[in-house]
Amino acid sequence: MRGSGEMGERQKMLVLYATQTGNAQDVAERVGREAARHHFKPVVESMHLYDANELPQESVVVFVVSTTGQGEPPQSMRAFWRSLLRKSLGHRWLESTLFAVFGLGDSGYQKYNVTGKKLDRRLLDLGGQAVVPRGLGDDQHPSGFEAGLDPWLAELWVALRQHVPLSAGLEDRRPDETGILILDPPKYRVTYYDSRAPESNLAAMPERSKTDIVERWVEHGRARAMVDSAGNPFGNAREHNSNSTGYGPPSMPVFAKLLTNSRITSEDHDQDVRHIELELGSSGTRYVPGDILTLLPCQNQASIDKFVSRCGLDGDTFVTVEAANSDVCTLTQAVDVEFMSEKTVVSLRTIVEALMDVDSASPRRYFFEVMSHFAEAEHEKERLQYFSTPEGRDDLYRYNQRERRTVLEVLEDFPSVQLPFEWLLQTVPRLQQRSFSISSSPLAHPNEAHLTVAVVEWMTPFKRKRRGLCSSWLASLDPKQGKVFLPVWFTKGAISLPSPSVPLILVGPGTGCAPFRSFIQERIALSNKGEAVAPVLFFFGCRYKSKDFLYGADWSAWSKGQNVLSVEVGGDFFVAFSRDQLEKIYVQHKITEQGKKVLQMMQSGAAIYVAGSADKMPADVLSAFESVIAKETGWPQDSVSKFLRDLERKGRYVVEAWS
Repeated sequence: MRGSGEMGERQKMLVLYATQTGNAQDVAERVGREAARHHFKPVVESMHLYDANELPQESVVVFVVSTTGQGEPPQSMRAFWRSLLRKSLGHRWLESTLFAVFGLGDSGYQKYNVTGKKLDRRLLDLGGQAVVPRGLGDDQHPSGFEAGLDPWLAELWVALRQHVPLSAGLEDRRPDETGILILDPPKYRVTYYDSRAPESNLAAMPERSKTDIVERWVEHGRARAMVDSAGNPFGNAREHNSNSTGYGPPSMPVFAKLLTNSRITSEDHDQDVRHIELELGSSGTRYVPGDILTLLPCQNQASIDKFVSRCGLDGDTFVTVEAANSDVCTLTQAVDVEFMSEKTVVSLRTIVEALMDVDSASPRRYFFEVMSHFAEAEHEKERLQYFSTPEGRDDLYRYNQRERRTVLEVLEDFPSVQLPFEWLLQTVPRLQQRSFSISSSPLAHPNEAHLTVAVVEWMTPFKRKRRGLCSSWLASLDPKQGKVFLPVWFTKGAISLPSPSVPLILVGPGTGCAPFRSFIQERIALSNKGEAVAPVLFFFGCRYKSKDFLYGADWSAWSKGQNVLSVEVGGDFFVAFSRDQLEKIYVQHKITEQGKKVLQMMQSGAAIYVAGSADKMPADVLSAFESVIAKETGWPQDSVSKFLRDLERKGRYVVEAWS
């Protein structure tokens, strides 16, 4: 049993998170707030900023991790995870450490919450003592991941008290008479200036570019750096000079010029898919097939104006944002370091534009809890308080997440609430980067990068039409109306093109064809230069030949002569038009139809790549390959499964899927 030391002294609790979209960070911050209420001294930090070698010195650690793609850990966890896998670490390495793991995932994916499960097992292998069984949050649950989080946290605090008794003179904070906990202090302190910044700060601003988009990026970059530094001093510099966090871009983008933005589905089709071409200029940026292009979308200015007006803000006011004193701190705040002496000053509107997703993302539950403390109308206060309780969780999920209500919509539904800017800054979801597979080869299109973008539209359960922020913004850009520049970044994707001598089996329905367009272009370009390249089998799928046969002319041309999709060289191209006949036909049906050819290619050492929607397609395609192998070889099911697992382990069966 661990004691808490002298009277009133609090036990440190380290909360480490690894996030891709911000959910894990949100949960980690909630753990930190509740830990402070239970008289722990929480330190909340991203894994990429923490040295894993220090873990044995920690008494209590809570891990919050998400699972991305088809079972990968977030970028911000990968170095930490590699460090934990070192063979030199013994089975008693963490014998003095109490730990708890909460994983976030989506049971719609094949490898549900695998990151949290693997981390929990590894910590046990290293001698750590689990305070409670690992918790798992599922986005597919009718109430979202919080259905698993709420009971897990309640169990955690009870169990921890058996190991870390409360010091004399302290007692856990209780809810007030309304059943709602007293509001914690905000983590930011905002200082307001007149409607222009002090001269000293303006003079220190970087030299402005003549290009509007560069100037805008400089302003937005300064705003992001200031706010991130306030929440995480010094960690920010490391975070924004790399793309290790998985969400939040690095500091210096490439300013790419928009050349082409054309619709490649028919006008009468219900899905608008865009072919976008970008010129990379003199940046010298290099990418390879399989890489990812990332960008931050621009928000609608009318929505920004509406948000600023609804919140009673003066967008022209200049502010500085600093860390406030709080019971919850980051690791770097806990270290005695000298903070930057010069304050950054930016306009309030710039902070809203650059950081706060006001009209796309749904707010978290903590947003409603904070709102309840500022509601003037009694009926609004009661409803917000109810939403903030475990009993109101399901109703909140139906009102908020399922309907994908935006921050702006929620604020309009509760007109008596007037949140201070400090709380808006803390609780409004961050504007997130969006990533796209590059659909061009740098050999075929030097100094260019192409994208294949589906404009996201859907209906909510209450029949409200929604559009994706980034895809809608991209679709609206018109290079014919003048020069358009986009700040973009390049990162390594989940798939990469192997040696030209390796045969390929590609499965890419819909926009899943994007990385494979890059693969095929690259191999054709190499072949045209006289290099020997292996053939490719490509399975594509769409609804109608006449409406959404993306890049149909390209696939047809590349299936002729000595090109890699040509039957003459051992390749082939197969397409499933799911709605052109009464019986629906998908890519998995085409795979089983071509079983002999597929198996021959696999036996010749082919690598298999699958890309596209994460709904049912990856599992259905895997089942098709299992059926082909079983039918053509006569192997039992366990041998077939082992064969495919071995291919996956060797990097010869790779899936890149997205929601």
